Amino acid sequence: MRKWLLAVLLFPLALRAQQPVILHSHNDYVRTAPFWEAYSQHCGSIEADVFLYEGQLLVGHEVDQLTPERSFDAMYVQPIVQVVRANGGKPWADRSNRLILLVELKSETEPELSEVIDLLGRYPDVFCGDAVQVVITGNTPAPESFASYPHWVYFDGDIRENYTPEQLARVGMVSNSFRMFARKWNGKGRMIDPELDAVTAAIDKVHSWGKPIRFWEAPEGTTAYFTFWKLGVDIINTDKPAVASLFFDDWGNKNFIIGKHEVQAGVTGTKKLDAATRSFAGFQNERLQLSKRIPTYTPTYRNDGSNKKIKNVILLIGDGMGINQVIAGAYANNRDLSMLKLKSVGIQFYNPNDDFIGDSASGGSALATGEMSWTRHISSNKDGSEEYPALTDYFKAMGKATGVVSLGDIADATPAVFYAHISERDSTDKITRYMLTSDVDLICGPGTSYFEKPREDGVDLLSGIKANGYSYTKDALAVNQVRGKLICMDDRMGSYATEETLDFLAGITKSSIEKLAKDSKKGFFLMVEGAKIDYAGHSDCFPASVIEELGFDLAVAEALKFADSNGETLVVVTADHETGGLTILDGDLETGHILAVYNSDDHTPTVVPVFAYGPGSREFMGTYMNIEIARTIKRLVKK
Repeated sequence: MRKWLLAVLLFPLALRAQQPVILHSHNDYVRTAPFWEAYSQHCGSIEADVFLYEGQLLVGHEVDQLTPERSFDAMYVQPIVQVVRANGGKPWADRSNRLILLVELKSETEPELSEVIDLLGRYPDVFCGDAVQVVITGNTPAPESFASYPHWVYFDGDIRENYTPEQLARVGMVSNSFRMFARKWNGKGRMIDPELDAVTAAIDKVHSWGKPIRFWEAPEGTTAYFTFWKLGVDIINTDKPAVASLFFDDWGNKNFIIGKHEVQAGVTGTKKLDAATRSFAGFQNERLQLSKRIPTYTPTYRNDGSNKKIKNVILLIGDGMGINQVIAGAYANNRDLSMLKLKSVGIQFYNPNDDFIGDSASGGSALATGEMSWTRHISSNKDGSEEYPALTDYFKAMGKATGVVSLGDIADATPAVFYAHISERDSTDKITRYMLTSDVDLICGPGTSYFEKPREDGVDLLSGIKANGYSYTKDALAVNQVRGKLICMDDRMGSYATEETLDFLAGITKSSIEKLAKDSKKGFFLMVEGAKIDYAGHSDCFPASVIEELGFDLAVAEALKFADSNGETLVVVTADHETGGLTILDGDLETGHILAVYNSDDHTPTVVPVFAYGPGSREFMGTYMNIEIARTIKRLVKK
């Protein structure tokens, strides 16, 4: 039974990310499963209060709590021996950190300390080497006696002591009550300056000794954990191992800051994407860094909110972009985004007909058609028998040019709702067949496989689109060099944004605007999708969300620049849904550091923002269902 339990506990740990601090399971013996609960949460330091009572080393806080069954050997020594030997001499299979066993002596120092040393010394491969660091606290011997004990025994230090270099060498950590330095702070908000100064000075002093510091009697919670981490506390005391571990777990995917910083190596990805995007390989964590903030564009506001006739409409959709995705991007960029400079701001709900939470198909269809939709449906009624005309159809009927640009697969839901009509978003071959009869002038995104590899339906799509009057290219930045109907499949668009490619969508947006403006003197409609804000949410990868958001904002800036250049263009920026339930927990305005977590790896019902600019932009203020965006666009253009 014990071997089975050990295997179950060890298996998931290999999947856990490294934590940026050591978590100390304070008074660990009071847990439901002492040792195992803290160990399973990767607490790097575990505490046991030990009495020498009637010749036995027993664990408990008070003498009246002691029972023969709660022996130090059974509760801590044997489990530690098991895991270290099972992992080839390491406490954990997936990392090289030592485990700290903090033994608090509750009886007189001697003979209890000698009894502890005798017991642990029976397992030299575990406690006398690099696997486990034994630290003695409580009734510790005087510093002058440290050297009389075995070299593998360390002692808990006190900031008030004046250690000699030889004595300091035997100090494993320095632990003091937090209330020695800060009596008022309860873990909420900011510490008052005198207390903050005292805590900082204590940390600096211990670090000058070359030792880690731990505060006991310290507050816990989100703000406390982040504050202690930011101040440089090495070992964070916790009575809630699961809560503290969850906070620090996968730390690299919860934090972002402009500038080079330590990141966790590897790939963060998801299996929650749909058929068209399932091949996405994930975000390479080391590349999710930016060395500088992005430039933003301040509109002229010359024609903003006017009643001028609208010639062009540019609809930018940040897939999965809730208000917190926007604000996180703004915080990273010194509270500055082009879209946040727009004065007409609204909120839209996106609940579909058949569920509480929408997806890109239902949300995108509502944005494209102005009709309520069903999950997984692409601009059609419930059984797919009726096609709902999209904005591309509406503008085409007015003699205007139309374009669909997406950083997601071209057959994925958001771009598909503007040129296809079907009841199942995963039917990608059926979706792309709509290109054989499509009137959309520009379709641009990743997806060369639909044209260049054998298809399940046997259709030669490349020949078919050419018969439909389309040219075919693979360079999205050069679409402005081709007149007439064009399909561009540029697989570079399927990659996530990096420092080198951050302005890629902006460049494509600019080129697409130029093409459509040249193709039709009557005006145009263009939809641009920033797809991978959604991918980041499904992957619980906050740094990717920030970078994708900033890349999307650069595309918004290009749309605003064009709108200011002619005064006849309406720009609408919104989302099809929110992904991940992103919550911004903390940060630092001076450095631009943001700490945020996803509460889900799926879509949520959280409302999403709408930003509008240009003639008629004030019509998008307020709160409404997503279908009102397409309806309002049609009404304004028709005026």
